[in-house]
Amino acid sequence: MSTTAFRVAHRLALVLPALSLAAAVAPSPAAAQAPAPVKIGLSAPLTGPDAAFGQGLRLGAEQAVAEINRAGGTGGRRLVLVVADDAGDQRQGAVVARKFLGEGVRLVVGPLESSVVAAVAPLYEAGGAVLLTPGASYPALTAQGLWNLFRLAPGDAQQGAAAGAWLAEREGPVAIVHDRSTFGRGLADAVSRTLRARGRPEALFESLPRGSREAGDLVGRLKAAGVRAVYFGGFGAEAAVLARAMREAGLDATLVGSDGLLDRDFAAAGPAAEGTVMTVLADRRAPEPRGKAPPRGPEATLVAGSAYMAVEVLAQGLARARSPDGRRVAEALRAGPVRTSLGEVTFDGRGDPGRDAVVLRVWRRTPDGRVDYAGNEP
Repeated sequence: MSTTAFRVAHRLALVLPALSLAAAVAPSPAAAQAPAPVKIGLSAPLTGPDAAFGQGLRLGAEQAVAEINRAGGTGGRRLVLVVADDAGDQRQGAVVARKFLGEGVRLVVGPLESSVVAAVAPLYEAGGAVLLTPGASYPALTAQGLWNLFRLAPGDAQQGAAAGAWLAEREGPVAIVHDRSTFGRGLADAVSRTLRARGRPEALFESLPRGSREAGDLVGRLKAAGVRAVYFGGFGAEAAVLARAMREAGLDATLVGSDGLLDRDFAAAGPAAEGTVMTVLADRRAPEPRGKAPPRGPEATLVAGSAYMAVEVLAQGLARARSPDGRRVAEALRAGPVRTSLGEVTFDGRGDPGRDAVVLRVWRRTPDGRVDYAGNEP
């Protein structure tokens, strides 16, 4: 699965007919010296199939802005969060981008989905805004060389390399399966490259197309090859089909995947999903909010920390740059490690996070039936 820096330019053109009236409405010297607040935009899927994640992004961003402001703001500037629903849709994302730019927003958290980021990043670049996406992982996004694009989520190639390195240390044959999507095939290829570079080429390289409802024949080939681990590149629905088929056939091989499995579709696999190893973003959980707060579901909890961290990163860039100018904030983010309350992040020249952004975790169910993976190292 990866915001925009905003220049706030307020011009007051007050033409007053009488000097006495002008004196009456003139701000005090202290008020005149107060720096203007800086807007941070949040482009998130508040409706649509990813709405649960979008609400988590909103909660995390709101909490970060509130806590930064309570501490005095950034460089004496207060932050103002501007939230808009992109619905996880490219067209709606473009509408949000134009809205933000028109309102003077030059620092943006989001969007979440890679397809939406690909559609809107050039718009934000042309408008002078920095874009920090908490979740987009498609490798080609940052390969475009856009000065304004950064991401917190590791790219698919990073996830594939981490999974391949872990699999190379396991005993027995390894199979690779992908869902024929660009996302899934990219992950599968990265795992394969890593295994081969370590002298452990995969025993099988297969596919389970999106929309598949059964995987019996595929699992039969996996059993015949005696595989001890199966890497699946793709999304939760097909991974659930594969997991159930493996367990029903008595194939006791470890299923390995990416953060593409972190959804309700894969949770529907029930006990068959237990023990699945995943590459995910390093644990960045938002601190507990003060006072009463709405309960967060698993999807919201998963991404709230990333949105919280994204706001902190942009605030640090703003403080370093001493200006809300997008280009200056982007240069500041690339200048060195950015320290936040949830950990340190480093961006390379393309805007990708450092190698330590990827960790491996195990999917397990809690006693109350929920899914949790934090701290469950394989």
